[in-house]
Amino acid sequence: MVMPASAITKGGYVDTAGEFAHVGLMVAFVEVEGQDVPAWRCTGTLVSPTLFVTAGHCTSGASHVEIWFNWDVRPAAAPTYPFVGDVSGDAYTHPQYTDGAFFLYDLGAVVLHQAYNIGSYASLPTQGQLDALKPGKRSMFTTVGYGLQRSFPRGTPADDMLTQAERIRMVASPHLLQINNANVGDFAMLVSNNSATGGTCFGDSGGPSFIGNTLVAVTSFGLTYTCAGVGGVYRIDQPDDLGWLTSTFAAHLP
Repeated sequence: MVMPASAITKGGYVDTAGEFAHVGLMVAFVEVEGQDVPAWRCTGTLVSPTLFVTAGHCTSGASHVEIWFNWDVRPAAAPTYPFVGDVSGDAYTHPQYTDGAFFLYDLGAVVLHQAYNIGSYASLPTQGQLDALKPGKRSMFTTVGYGLQRSFPRGTPADDMLTQAERIRMVASPHLLQINNANVGDFAMLVSNNSATGGTCFGDSGGPSFIGNTLVAVTSFGLTYTCAGVGGVYRIDQPDDLGWLTSTFAAHLP
C-alpha cells in the first residue's frame, strides 16, 4: 500500500529558533461553486524569493495556494489560517504527474504573487547527486515538516487538517534505507521512521529532505496507516525533475 504522507513524527524537535525559516506550511484552495475554498495542507521549501517547491500531489488540482512561514501556525499564532497566508501563489505540477500513480512524478511548485525575502534559500541538487549514497546510518537527511506528531488510525487525512493538526515546524534526522532498487526505482528513496530519528506521517506532504542546505527530495508517501518504520521521499535530482524546475521557472531561480 502506498499513500500520500507527511508530518514529522516523534523523535524530532521543534524549530523554535527559525533555523528553517525557508520552509513553510501551505494550504491549497480549490474552486467550489465559483469560490476558492481551502482543501488540504502541505509543506514546501523556498529555493528563491518567489519559488516554493513541494510535492506534486500537493499542487495538483489547486486553484491557488496560501503559505505561512512562522514555526507556529496554530490558532493563537496564526488567526488567519487557513484563509490568508504570509504570501499566496499559483500552483504548478510536474507535467507527467497523475493522481493514480502520484509517487512516480511527485513534484510541484508554487510561484509566489510577491517575493518573500528572508535572505537565505535552499539550493537545488546536482543531477544524480543521490546516486552515490549507500543505505545506512551514515547517509542521513534533515527532514522538515508541519503537522501530526503521531498517527491517528481512526481518522483520515481530511480529519487531520481540521481537528488533529499540530501545525508546528518540526525537524527530524532520518537515514537512508533503500535507493536505486526495484522497490523505489530511481525516483524515490525509503528513509527511517522511528522514535530515535523521527520520520514522516499523514497530514503534511511536500516537506523537504536536505543534505546541508540542498533540497534533494520532498516527502511523498507512506506504506502503512500507522506511519511505522519507513517513509518515502521523492527525489528531485533526476533529469526530468531538474529540467522541469530550471526551464519552467528559470525566471524565478538564481
